Amino acid sequence: MSDIPLRNVRIAYQLGQQHGDYSTIRDTVLRAEDAGVDVVFNWDHFFPLSGDPDGKHFECWTMLGAWAEQTERVEIGALVTGNGYRNPDLLADMARTVDHISGGRLILGIGAGWAERDYREFGYEFGTAGTRIADLAAALPRIRARLAAGSPAPTREIPLLIGGGGEKKMLRLVAEHADVWHSFGDAATLRHKSQVLDAHGRDVQRDTAMSVERSVGVKRPPQEVADDLVDAGATLFTIGTSGPDFDLDLVEQWVAWRDERS
Repeated sequence: MSDIPLRNVRIAYQLGQQHGDYSTIRDTVLRAEDAGVDVVFNWDHFFPLSGDPDGKHFECWTMLGAWAEQTERVEIGALVTGNGYRNPDLLADMARTVDHISGGRLILGIGAGWAERDYREFGYEFGTAGTRIADLAAALPRIRARLAAGSPAPTREIPLLIGGGGEKKMLRLVAEHADVWHSFGDAATLRHKSQVLDAHGRDVQRDTAMSVERSVGVKRPPQEVADDLVDAGATLFTIGTSGPDFDLDLVEQWVAWRDERS
């Protein structure tokens, strides 16, 4: 990809807010910022995704407001907001507010949603994968319009991150709307889907190779996967952990790798 030298490699930490007390979560965010990460994400779910399904868990956007006050340097966001959980105009105004609280450090991550229990127990229509993607497609222009209408305006053009890898529909939405695309998989998968994304970009007359940053979730040490992923176009690497321990060992390895190559 021709834009790789133009982007700085960044490291993100996704804190899955399950099975821990909030005091521990708050301290872990500070530890992650002190460790040198560039971004701290949480996730947008209402129940744990692993372990005890009825264990401790906290809401996403309330937490982001607290992180906006607590942190000083890192960007923050949800990886990713479930589109079906909030009215799009309300979500945009929440994002504008957190943008101001944080001094312009919010990334607005969003996806079509997938966790059926979240929908069922909170009274949302689960629908199908197709209807959820269609709802996201309808929501994205509303979010942009509401952000533009807010007073005061956001402190910056809030980066929009879209998570998902469906080649026909989701990557089309990425091509149309996203500043960052978050994906999962190995380097070969990233390379292939990036080519699909760029084809959609040509269809909508947008140079996605230059305008859409590639983000990828990683679970292995950098010496095992980093070079291949960078060659495939990734510049934002996200390492996730959750409670009760919120171990930062792998995160610190990736931060060290970033610093060594800079």
